[in-house]
Amino acid sequence: MSLSAKLQLRQSQSLVMTPQLMQSIRLLQLTHLELDRFIDEEIERNPLLERAVVEGGAGETIDAAPEPQPAVSEDWFDPGESFSAESMSEKFDTSLENIFPDDPGAAERLSPDLAGQWKNTSTGTGGPLPEGFDMEDIAAAPVTLRDHIGEQIAFTFSQPADRLIAVELTEWLDDAGYFRGDIEEVAERLGVDSTAVRTVLERCRAAFDPAGLFAADLAECLRLQLIRRDRLDPAMMALLSNLPLLARHDFQALKKLCGVDDEDLLDMTAEIRALDPRPGLAFSGGPTDAIVPDVEVRRAADGSWIVELNSETLPRVLVDQAYYASVSSHVRSTTEKDFLAECMQNANWLTRSLDQRAKTILKVASEIVRQQDAFLTHGVRHLRPLNLKTVADAIGMHESTVSRVTSNKYILTTRGVFELRYFFTAAIASASGGDAHSSESVRDRIRQMIESEQPADVLSDDAIVDILKEGGVEIARRTVAKYREGMNIASSVQRRREKRAMASAGR
Repeated sequence: MSLSAKLQLRQSQSLVMTPQLMQSIRLLQLTHLELDRFIDEEIERNPLLERAVVEGGAGETIDAAPEPQPAVSEDWFDPGESFSAESMSEKFDTSLENIFPDDPGAAERLSPDLAGQWKNTSTGTGGPLPEGFDMEDIAAAPVTLRDHIGEQIAFTFSQPADRLIAVELTEWLDDAGYFRGDIEEVAERLGVDSTAVRTVLERCRAAFDPAGLFAADLAECLRLQLIRRDRLDPAMMALLSNLPLLARHDFQALKKLCGVDDEDLLDMTAEIRALDPRPGLAFSGGPTDAIVPDVEVRRAADGSWIVELNSETLPRVLVDQAYYASVSSHVRSTTEKDFLAECMQNANWLTRSLDQRAKTILKVASEIVRQQDAFLTHGVRHLRPLNLKTVADAIGMHESTVSRVTSNKYILTTRGVFELRYFFTAAIASASGGDAHSSESVRDRIRQMIESEQPADVLSDDAIVDILKEGGVEIARRTVAKYREGMNIASSVQRRREKRAMASAGR
C-alpha cells in the first residue's frame, strides 16, 4: 500500500468562544453594582461611550423636593419678626467662646483657618463659605477598633516601651477583638522580655473598653466582662469552665457542677446571654449596601402579575454617533482608523449585550413568577418544587444561562425581597401520590411545629416524620434532622431540657 500526500476540503460547524461572547456571558451573572463598575471602566477606555440621561431615570440629577421645615415653638420665634443672620446670631450664640465657656483660649489654640470657618458657619457675619465647602468633608469618620484602642493606650501607659508593646499587641487582634498572637513571638519581634509583654497584655484586658478585648477565647472574654460587673463568683466560674455543656443545654450536669438550683442556673445563663461574645465587632461595621431588587412584581387589576425590571438597576449607555462622525472625518493614519473602528465595534457590542441581558433577566423572572403563582398568593406553604431545567425548557434557553441569570439577582414581591435562587427548591414526594412538596415549604412546617411545642410534649424527629406523613409529605427521619440542624434548631432532648428548666423557673 503506497503512501501519498493529498489535499481535502471539509466543512464543519463549531462554536468559537470569542472574547466578546465570553464577556456577554459574564455580564449575565454580574450584580447591578458590579455591572456599574464594569461600565465605568468601559467608558474610561472607550471615548464613544457615554451614560444616557433619561428623564426620571438613572443618570439624571433631579432636584429634590424641599424638605418640610421643623415646627418651632413660639417662645423664641415671633412670626412677625424679620429673619437675618444678625438676629439669628443673637438668639443662638454658637461662637467658640460659647461652645467652650470654661476654656477662653480655645479659639486661640485653633488654627486661624478653622476659627474663621467656624465664625462663618456659626454667625453668618464672616463672609461666604469657602468655595466647594461640603459639610460631609468635616463629618467624623467611622472609628475603627485600632483607633479606639490607640486612644486608650495613650491614657493607660505612661512608659514609651509599654505603649510600643500595647500597639504591637493591637495588631494581633481579630475583628471580634480576640488576641490571636503568641506572646513569645511578640517579645522576640520587639526585643523585650516575654514577662513585660504578658504584663502589658493583662493590663489591656483589665482596663480597656469595651470589656472582653484582648481575650484569648470565649470563656476569657465572658470572664473579663463579668469581672467588670462584679459578678464573677465560684458558681459563674464553674459555668464558664463548662460552656460546651451550656451549648448542649445539659442543665442537669451544670446544676451539679455549679452547685445551684434551677432558678439560679437560669439567672446565670441569662447573664451570660446578656454579654457580648465579640466586643470588637462594634468598631468593624461599615456602611451596609441595601439590597436593590433587579425585578419588581405587583398585582394587575385583573388579578394577574405584572413583572417589570427595576429602572434603578438598568445601566443606560449610549454610543456617541456625533462624536464618531466628527472624529472619523479627521483621522488619516491606519492605526487611528483601526482604533476608532474597534471603539465603535465594542460600543455597539456593549449596548446590545446590555439590552440582551435585561431581556433575559425579565424572561427568566416572568417564568419563575408564573411557576410560583401559588407562593405569591398564599405564602411559603404553597412554594412549588422547581429546578433550573424546568425554567430553561419553558423559555427555550440553556440551563447554564438560567443559572447565571438567577445568581445574585433579587426580586421584589408582595411578600418581600427574595433572591431568584430562593424559588428553586428540591421536590419531596407526596405520601398520597399527588403533587410533590417543596423542601422550603416542608422546612417551614417543621419550624412551625417546633415553635408551638409544649414543655411536656416536645416532638422528636420521628414524631415530626409521622405528623408530616399524615399531612401528605413523605420524608425520611434523617432529612428532618438535616433540615432542623440547617435552621439551627436543637434536638428534642436539648429542647426538652431547656423548656423544663424555663417552666420550673416560671413557677
